[in-house]
Amino acid sequence: MPQTTLAVFDMDGTILDTLQDLTTGVNLALADFGMPARGIDEVRQFVGNGAAKLIERAVPEGTPENVRKEVLKSFREHYGRHSEDTTRPYDGVSELIVALRAAGIRTAVVSNKPDFAVRQLAEKYFHGLFDIAVGDAEGRERKPAPDSVNEVMRRLSASREQTVYIGDSDVDADTARNAGVRFIGVEWGFRSREVLAAHGATVTVKTPKEISDALLGSGEGDSQGGAS
Repeated sequence: MPQTTLAVFDMDGTILDTLQDLTTGVNLALADFGMPARGIDEVRQFVGNGAAKLIERAVPEGTPENVRKEVLKSFREHYGRHSEDTTRPYDGVSELIVALRAAGIRTAVVSNKPDFAVRQLAEKYFHGLFDIAVGDAEGRERKPAPDSVNEVMRRLSASREQTVYIGDSDVDADTARNAGVRFIGVEWGFRSREVLAAHGATVTVKTPKEISDALLGSGEGDSQGGAS
């Protein structure tokens, strides 16, 4: 197997635990329109395809499109004020990224969050640890389309064979497949191991250290089927 030279990470549910703040933003927006609140486990299943899809899933079935757009606008305002209330890096993630970079592996983030937010959060919580942070922006299809991963590979001169995508969701597994790169699924995020496996993940990990062991240790050659 070719040596890994680029590790691309998803953001929400992979490197940052944002679930409580997302839930707060969703429920404040729903309350503005007299809609019932959603539980944190419901919001966990709604995220992954961008803010518009999150709100489409959160509002009651049959909500008119014009109302959904107003709820989305409200969500963005509320989330902007509450996006750092409880958000934090997952334990061990920063150490993982430092280890990868020390070994000469370049690192990047690809997320369906708005592009400016991805760059801001990457800088705030992982200062200097990513070569590139890319989010949803005009002219690029959001994940699971491969556009953003392809752009990162192009800008960092990495081949598909040398790139691994690391994420927590079915969207991430599909993104890696569409981009033609290897995938490592993390089990601490927003989707279960069963969901990841159903979308073709053959490698899932329970801790960031398992990623380090797979990519830096002697086990890399066996990593396609090795981790739990």
